[in-house]
Amino acid sequence: MTLLALLRDLQRLHHWPLHLWHGDHRWRPDSGSVASELAGWCSDQGLKLHVSSWLRPLEASSEADARHWRYGQLAEQARCLGVGHVVTAHTASDRAETVLLHLARGSHRRGLASLRSLRPLSNPSSPTNDPCEQISLARPLLQFSRTDTARLCEQMKLPVWHDPSNTDRRYSRNRIRAEVVPVLEELHPGAAQRISDQAERLVEEVESSNELVNLALQTLKTVASHDGAPGLQRQELGDLALANQRQLLHHWLEQGTSLSLPARQLEELLLRVQAGHPPGQADLAAGWQLRWDRCTLWLHPPAAPLPQ
Repeated sequence: MTLLALLRDLQRLHHWPLHLWHGDHRWRPDSGSVASELAGWCSDQGLKLHVSSWLRPLEASSEADARHWRYGQLAEQARCLGVGHVVTAHTASDRAETVLLHLARGSHRRGLASLRSLRPLSNPSSPTNDPCEQISLARPLLQFSRTDTARLCEQMKLPVWHDPSNTDRRYSRNRIRAEVVPVLEELHPGAAQRISDQAERLVEEVESSNELVNLALQTLKTVASHDGAPGLQRQELGDLALANQRQLLHHWLEQGTSLSLPARQLEELLLRVQAGHPPGQADLAAGWQLRWDRCTLWLHPPAAPLPQ
């Protein structure tokens, strides 16, 4: 609601059209009434709102599934409307919680560079290769804390709908929010903001190193196999320092699959492809498979489904 108020205030200067989207996860009994109340308020304000309802049952859902659905819906709506930017209201508090979760999971440095202020938005179910259709995801409130946005809502007398699931400690993020962050703030006031700022610095470092990694990858890539699988020179990769091998392999796999491997899985792969180890293969996520012979790593896409 804070983001909407700020965008409407700037609209008189930039004259941009605003389209609002609300996702009803249907995870609690009153979610439908909240969506209706929000729709009524938007109508009174002369704002365009599209509401999507997730039909997947709660017991078969996860936080990751819900996030995937939200971003997929946002990308689809943006393409239908022909707009180039999706804007979300993530705050420094959100980013600090995400960094702590990724840190606990042993994420690679790229995973710790969380919730970037601007990144491409893609929908895996309907990808587009047309640069003219690329959609950007912007997060302009990362300099604000959740306390800041609550105060602004109060000052601007904006309606607020509190989601009781945000206090449900079955969800890992809520436990970080309720049990971990308060301890850090008590020990070091302002900790969440500093963690968020550190993530921003990591974004800058990752983007800088990506340029060098891309240059190095060009010397290691090979001609695709007979079935079109991209290749990477195994022996030349193994001649590099282990840290450089890790960074190059992670970047190559991410470029080819759009997947970010967990740090533990990446370490296991590095160990198996070292010189002196036999040829082999490893299953990655989403059906991707990495295979290697004595000289080359091959990245194979998910197998096409058999015809009915």
